[in-house]
Amino acid sequence: MTEMAKDYEDVTQYPLDPEREEELIELQRECCFMWANKAGHPIGVIMSYLEHDGKLWLTATNTRARVPAIKRSGLSSICITSTGTEMGGGKTVTYKGHTVIHEGDQDINNWFYPALAARLYPEGEASEAKRVQFAEFLDSPHRVVFEFKSEKKILYDGDKMWAATPDADAPGDWEPEG
Repeated sequence: MTEMAKDYEDVTQYPLDPEREEELIELQRECCFMWANKAGHPIGVIMSYLEHDGKLWLTATNTRARVPAIKRSGLSSICITSTGTEMGGGKTVTYKGHTVIHEGDQDINNWFYPALAARLYPEGEASEAKRVQFAEFLDSPHRVVFEFKSEKKILYDGDKMWAATPDADAPGDWEPEG
């Protein structure tokens, strides 16, 4: 039985379980990718991602400001939320780590672009022709591939928090499981 909450001072007691983290990574297709600019200001953008071999892979063109910023230090962060997935809202994972940028690596491009296309346009939702076209459009002269490796994670499961809250109703359109 879950101990009832007295306040929300320490939400680290509501971590997302490893199998739920894996489910979240699989179900969600977008993340917030974050880095620091030259002035040290944190900034983030929403990007599509693919999990492969324990790393998250993303892509952008080398004309984006994030590319030289990542080249400076590699320091980066990714946040993924369950909002919009069948898991309902209130589950998040934030990863702190390093990103390596791959430029002109045709071996990586050859597996990554079709794999990302298949993830974003799964069978039943899109035709094979759509996936092929998307992969071909990605394979452009200025495109780079990001390989993100996590070094630390922050996990949160709002369902656990609400289960530990006496007489709680989850806010807004949140649909806790259970």
